[in-house]
Amino acid sequence: MNKLKILIILLSLIPSIIFSQLHGNQYDQLILRGATLINSTGAPPIGPVDIVIENNIIKNIQVVGYPGVEINENRRPKLTKNGKEIDCEGSYILPGFVDMHGHIGGRSQGAEPDYVFKLWMAHGITTIRQPSGMGTDRILQLKKQSQKNEIIAPRIFAYTGFNSRVSSPEEARQWVRDNAKKGADGIKFFGAPPEIMQAALEENKKIGLGSACHHAQLDVVKWNVLNSARAGLTTMEHWYGLPEALFEDRVIQNYPPDYNYNNEQHRFEEAGKLWKQAAPPFSDHWNNVMNELISLDFTIDPTLNIYEASRDLHRARRAEWHDDYTLPSLWGFYAPSRISHGSYWHFWGTEQEVVWKENYRLWMTFLNEYKNRGGRVTAGSDSGFIYQLYGFAFIRELELLREAGFHQLEVIQSATLNGAEALGIEDKTGSVEVGKYADLIIIDENPLENLKVLYGTGAIKLNENNDAVRVGGVKYTIKDGVVYDAKALLKEVKEMVDLAKKEAGFKIKQPGIN
Repeated sequence: MNKLKILIILLSLIPSIIFSQLHGNQYDQLILRGATLINSTGAPPIGPVDIVIENNIIKNIQVVGYPGVEINENRRPKLTKNGKEIDCEGSYILPGFVDMHGHIGGRSQGAEPDYVFKLWMAHGITTIRQPSGMGTDRILQLKKQSQKNEIIAPRIFAYTGFNSRVSSPEEARQWVRDNAKKGADGIKFFGAPPEIMQAALEENKKIGLGSACHHAQLDVVKWNVLNSARAGLTTMEHWYGLPEALFEDRVIQNYPPDYNYNNEQHRFEEAGKLWKQAAPPFSDHWNNVMNELISLDFTIDPTLNIYEASRDLHRARRAEWHDDYTLPSLWGFYAPSRISHGSYWHFWGTEQEVVWKENYRLWMTFLNEYKNRGGRVTAGSDSGFIYQLYGFAFIRELELLREAGFHQLEVIQSATLNGAEALGIEDKTGSVEVGKYADLIIIDENPLENLKVLYGTGAIKLNENNDAVRVGGVKYTIKDGVVYDAKALLKEVKEMVDLAKKEAGFKIKQPGIN
């Protein structure tokens, strides 16, 4: 065997982490030079600034000049002997994103953690909350590996799915105590009889762990969002349970006589009519519910993106990133099915989409006003279902918050500091401030001007030569002071997908077309 072949074999054995990290470790000193800073505290952008990081802590944020004026080098922080620096002139720096609803793949989807993690990190997501769906032991193992930066992965908060077999209040309290002993960060509820929910939430609040709830229709009549918030729930997922708390002229959703919850088209078609059955915006009952939730410091994590195919199926199904970054197994999971959750395309059409557009309008009105009155709204993706892909879906969530009426800076704050506050780590991350962790995003385009530049596929722009070019895409993601090349991470994901397609002989086909 010649030396060249030996070298090729050795290179193939080197872990991908070497190629996707710009620098493989935390540094005694790292300086990011000359960027415009979007710090997510509510302040407007400012720059140019130099940001000094020591190991994993931001030590200094130094304004070093003015736009369009040459920087006076004497004003800049000095680089130490072993220090490293990155030229960020013309770039923008903002906090790492917090995805409050991040499922780490799934057996049905055929998506392994490494695939998911790299898509998240390539889009600047440095913290995720895993809302059940994976065994506690496995998720806690991944959490520890992430904490030690042994794997390419965001910081993980592990929420365990509440055991649906719990049958008494005392059993519920004991389950909550046991969950805390295992090391979980919180609990994900789907609903249960009122006495069970009351006991579990009270015990969880007493222990001091977080909680989230998808108020499933099977239990929502007796226990809606207001009941949960009063009992100690810290965060609601999606929007189920909120319209029910806003009902004035009914107690039960207006189900048609032939409705069957296990029929996914029934389930999602009728869910699209829920907000229309609630009290109208700014009515007394609407205002009272909103104000009480805000007084309870209640967080709404809407996951607007995960239902978007309901109002525009063709757009969601043919999003441009699917071709290169969606696994064959995910294509299969998304396809029309009577079994796969969220694959409700039995006969989805214009009438359903029109209804869902109105559903979004009313939902977004509530979210925007909730934010305006001081309520906390976060950003979550719930990817892996309904044609929503990890990482890309989170950026779509930001666009939808903007559509709801959030100012661009409010959108970024929902995606960063608000999530950190909901997780109780706002003293460590969520904004770019001295003393906080170095969880940062570096991008060469202004995301406030066009949120689409945050997509891994970038945004389309016409240049001076009248050529259509791609701009943007996160350049570097910094998590725990470790710098990752976001575009290299995406390249590795594409290679995973290409290999999976080759092994399966897979070609993208639209449903019903041979």
